[in-house]
Amino acid sequence: MLIKICGMRDAENIQAVEQLGVDWMGFIFYPGSSRYVGKELNYIPEKVKRVGVFVDELPERIGEIASKSRLQIIQLHGSESPATCRTMQDAGFTVVKAFGMESDKPFPASLVEQYIGSCDYFIFDTRTALHGGSGKKFHWELLSSYRGETPFLLSGGIGPDDAAAIREFTHPQFMGIDLNSGFETSPAIKECTSLQNFIKTIRYEQD
Repeated sequence: MLIKICGMRDAENIQAVEQLGVDWMGFIFYPGSSRYVGKELNYIPEKVKRVGVFVDELPERIGEIASKSRLQIIQLHGSESPATCRTMQDAGFTVVKAFGMESDKPFPASLVEQYIGSCDYFIFDTRTALHGGSGKKFHWELLSSYRGETPFLLSGGIGPDDAAAIREFTHPQFMGIDLNSGFETSPAIKECTSLQNFIKTIRYEQD
């Protein structure tokens, strides 16, 4: 199972999390977020794939930031079009499109289907005004309505007590989890012991 840790900022904390065997590390380049990393990274981890999270940013600006911070994956968390996603793919990036889920509404199949073929991965997160990081879950059973072939990461309020539920969750395109606020002591600062224990539990059970 792929494990992404998002909302990183502090150099020392980045280095500590980097040692836990995670696959992707996300950095938020959206100024409206409490986890906004700034214009570029002050420490660039080498043991993980580096993900830049953007909200309705110009592709040219994304490219500039990605070059400075040596980003490999671009996560688009706003209302970006399929054409924008393809533009980033054509620039050589792996592209992840995030979709906000609402537990009291049906799965937005018609919207998601527009992006099939223009993204490498999807992320299904809880819809919030701040584009993620709310610590709130949505009803994962909504995803049973997803019939596409693009693999996805599950996000939205996953915390230390959710290991069993994640192991029980099944979907043919489910390929990983995106962890953020559920493992923080304060915005952008991750608690490494609980993260380490959670990762061991998830990966031990998977093996």
